[in-house]
Amino acid sequence: MGGKRPGARLLPLAAALAASTLHLLWLRPRLLTWGATREEVARAYPGDELVPDATGSSTMATTLPAPPEEVWSWLVQMGGDRGGWYSWDSLDHYGVPSADRIVPEWQGPRVGQHLEAAKGGRAWFTVAVLEPGRTLVLRSGLGLPSGRSFDADHEPPPRAHMDGVWGFHLRPTPDGGTRLVVRTRGRSRPRALTLPFDVLVGEPAHFVMQTRQFHNLRTRLGAAPPEPS
Repeated sequence: MGGKRPGARLLPLAAALAASTLHLLWLRPRLLTWGATREEVARAYPGDELVPDATGSSTMATTLPAPPEEVWSWLVQMGGDRGGWYSWDSLDHYGVPSADRIVPEWQGPRVGQHLEAAKGGRAWFTVAVLEPGRTLVLRSGLGLPSGRSFDADHEPPPRAHMDGVWGFHLRPTPDGGTRLVVRTRGRSRPRALTLPFDVLVGEPAHFVMQTRQFHNLRTRLGAAPPEPS
């Protein structure tokens, strides 16, 4: 008999379903909680309340070889028009290397300040929560598909949009280092369109960029000269 057997036609579909199940049940939870303990994942953080009806969240963490005040000095100079993001600069900083030193004029962030996320000011993060040495929460609202920012606190969101927070939470470790926990919470509409993008693109991209930022922060802190006494 010619042609494929009926079962053979189902093999690609079965393989796709198996791969999707593996991603959703095993790989995805690990991407969203990379490096974090169960307690760190379960607890609430400042800034969570800004997105009470989140449709997605992640909690990733690492331990850095410097006290919180040193880590803080690197974090507060983030921004596309400032020190960069310490991640893959070719993807999020126009190919310009992120800062490799502490710049005094970038050390005074304020609540409400905009940190450029795209050239020309089309998109930005807003400093939403600021507890020096402990917590820095950035908020971003983006209209879709334009990718232009809107003020989530004072403007009605576009019909299609993403709104979320990116929070950095620092705690000292007994050996003089810093436990850095990064919490994201976001919501997007319409979910029929944004859910597949979040799962297949947004979450993996965040994992790649966030783990690179952890690596580069660790490198800078390890190479930084001691503060003058």
